[in-house]
Amino acid sequence: MELPDLGGPCSEPACRRWDFLPLKCNACGEAFCKDHIRYDDHKCRSAYKKVSFHVPVCPLCNAPIPVRKGETPDAVVGAHIDKNCKYNPAQQKQRIFTNKCLKPGCKRKELMKVVCEQCNGNFCIKHRHPLDHDCKGSSHPISKAG
Repeated sequence: MELPDLGGPCSEPACRRWDFLPLKCNACGEAFCKDHIRYDDHKCRSAYKKVSFHVPVCPLCNAPIPVRKGETPDAVVGAHIDKNCKYNPAQQKQRIFTNKCLKPGCKRKELMKVVCEQCNGNFCIKHRHPLDHDCKGSSHPISKAG
């Protein structure tokens, strides 16, 4: 064998298969083959230290909801929604396009402010140039823009 130090045997007594890339269990620290790496597959005695759990989150208010042992997460989330959920529909539906054009008769709103340098008014893309919104600012442009 060219590389005698590469790999090792599976720590599962019934297997002991030589694996060139053994996987180390993060709970007990022993090396296993791909067939015995799961906690259940090698009956890991330290698995209780590494068992992870997910905290359910309310789908309406995005608050984490604690679940006691023996309770089902669905029932706890349902009780939270029925009793003390702080969901506010007005808060969830925030308006993005809030910058209204100041040109008389225009009802367009923009995501970002488009401020005229001469009159400091907020306008839509269509009316952003001084000649397009009949600017009453300090100076007037010499030529008419496109």
